[in-house]
Amino acid sequence: MALITNALTIDVEEYFHATAFSSAVPPEMWAKLPMRAGEATRRLLDLLASREVRATFFVLGWVAERDPGLVRAIRKAGHEVASHGYGHRPIRGDGRKEFIEDTDRSKKLIEDLTGEPVKGYRATTFSIVRETLWALDVLAEMGFAYDSSIFPIRHDRYGIPDAPRFPHRHSSGLIEVPPGTARVLGQNVPISGGGYFRLFPPSFTRWGIRRVNEREKMPVVFYVHPWEVDPGQPRLPAGRLTRIRHYRNLDRTEERLSDLLETFRFGTIGEMLEGGLEFRVQGLGLGYKNNKAAYDASDVSVPNAEPVGAAGGRA
Repeated sequence: MALITNALTIDVEEYFHATAFSSAVPPEMWAKLPMRAGEATRRLLDLLASREVRATFFVLGWVAERDPGLVRAIRKAGHEVASHGYGHRPIRGDGRKEFIEDTDRSKKLIEDLTGEPVKGYRATTFSIVRETLWALDVLAEMGFAYDSSIFPIRHDRYGIPDAPRFPHRHSSGLIEVPPGTARVLGQNVPISGGGYFRLFPPSFTRWGIRRVNEREKMPVVFYVHPWEVDPGQPRLPAGRLTRIRHYRNLDRTEERLSDLLETFRFGTIGEMLEGGLEFRVQGLGLGYKNNKAAYDASDVSVPNAEPVGAAGGRA
């Protein structure tokens, strides 16, 4: 059986950008804190080069503006550069205007630095939830080809538990690329990185990815932040739960990630979508093939393609 290409994604932001620190470290304080994302991201670039793996980097506009050389280095190394918004603000139900301004600023900034169109977007703290699904239509109108913001789990800050678990097409034409989950006792359990990767035993992550790849014949979207390979970052004031979520096992993340890259095949989201996946038009129950044509299309419209029965198989 051919190996499935999973997607490795990296959310390029600073350690102080985590939403859990928003009260203790408001945006007006960011410029006063030492920046560390550049060094940590370059360490990740070295790791990926040593494993000959390409990834999708969702770059925060705030970081790109202050370290444009980092964005150019990511692209020069052959990786995909996508948008993580500009100011690391979660999307609010009534924040359409703010969302458009923030996303447009980030998109134009990154496109100016890379000389290429930005096709992908990931919201701060996976904040496209039921109340903010309108953001998918906005992203499609802005020319994005895919989004990776809807986490199909239950969480105190984000998630749509009954959302599709695998890549699918929204009625706007946008392809949704959810972070990875495995089904355990009838529930979606995150196996996709971040705090879950640091807090759960590595064997659980390997089990989950292998289960999805081999049993469901589908890829997993995995994510990590540069600050997660930076155990020397300054400690910020926070409650006990936030300290556990943010700081636990930072000294082990890089080694765990290296082991994961040796165990499974990873690539960019673009490479994953070009791998022949079948997917549904959300709410219509219709699948379409030819994902590469959809991914490459500048207008992100649904291509003329052969309808298929159900999502979840390999083309």
